[in-house]
Amino acid sequence: MSFILKPVDTVENISPADFKKNYLDPRKPLIIKGLTKSWPAREKWTTEYLKEIAGDLEVPLYDNAKVDPSKPINSAAAHMRFGDYLDLIKSEPTELRIFFFNLFKHVPSLIKDIVLPKDLMGGFIESMPAMFFGGSNSVTFLHYDIDLPHLFHTHFGGRKHIILFDNKWKDRLYCIPNATYALEDYDVANPDFDKFPALRGVEGYEVFLEHGDTLFMPTGMWHWMKYLDGSFSLSLRAWDASPIRKAQSLFNLAIKGGVDSVLKMALKAPYAEFREKLAIKRAEKALARGLPKK
Repeated sequence: MSFILKPVDTVENISPADFKKNYLDPRKPLIIKGLTKSWPAREKWTTEYLKEIAGDLEVPLYDNAKVDPSKPINSAAAHMRFGDYLDLIKSEPTELRIFFFNLFKHVPSLIKDIVLPKDLMGGFIESMPAMFFGGSNSVTFLHYDIDLPHLFHTHFGGRKHIILFDNKWKDRLYCIPNATYALEDYDVANPDFDKFPALRGVEGYEVFLEHGDTLFMPTGMWHWMKYLDGSFSLSLRAWDASPIRKAQSLFNLAIKGGVDSVLKMALKAPYAEFREKLAIKRAEKALARGLPKK
C-alpha cells in the first residue's frame, strides 16, 4: 500500500506567464521535459566525462542508514575518489550517494554547460548549483530544504523515483520537531499504516524522472528520492519573492540549522528519542483533528 499519490503535470515547454499563474504562484510541482534541450550538459555530461575532468577529487559519501544521534546531520559514511565512485554506481547497485556537491567550485567551466531558467522566474542563487549522485538502491530520506528555495531539479544518465508532499502535511508525515526531515522509521515507498496511522490518507505526488527531465519543486515541498539507476542530478535553487518566506528561511537556518544542531550534539540519544516521541504525538493529534483541512 502507498500514499494517495497523483502524477505531476508534464509539459515539453511552458511560457513564463503560464508557469507563474499555474505553478509558481500556487506552489505546484511541474515536469518540464524540454527545458534542457539547449543545454550542452544534456549530451555532454556523462559519468565518463565527469570522471575525466574531476576524477581525482575526494568526495564524502552517504548511505541509507538512519541518522546517528551522536553525529551532526548529514555526516558522511565514507570517502572515495570521485572517479572510483562514478565507476561504482555504473557497475553495481549501492546505497552510497553524494549529497549537495558543488562540482562547479572545482570545475568552473561547467557553468557554461547549463542555462539558468531566468525567463521563468528570478531569484536564482547562482553560487549554489548543487549536484547529487546515487547508485541504484540509494535513497534520499524524506525532507524539505531548510532554506526554503524553489528547486529546478534536472536528472542525468538514468531514472529516479520521487515522491512529493505539500508542506501542509508535515505533522502527518511525522516531522521531527525543530528539523526539516521526517521520522526515518517508515518506508516512504511502502508505508506501514498500522504502525504509523497518521500516514493513511496523506496525499502527494509521484514522479519518475528520466535523462534530461527537469522537476520544478516549489518552496517548502517535502521530497523523497530513490535512484533506480546509477545516475545524477543538478538542482538549481531560487529564492521565493515573498519577504515572509525569506524571513522563514532565515528562521529555519538560525533555529533548525543552528540551535537545534547544538542541542543534538550536546544531548545526543536522549534528545533524539524525545523528538521522535514528540513527532509521533503531533502526528496522532493532527490525525485526530482531521488536519490538514481540505
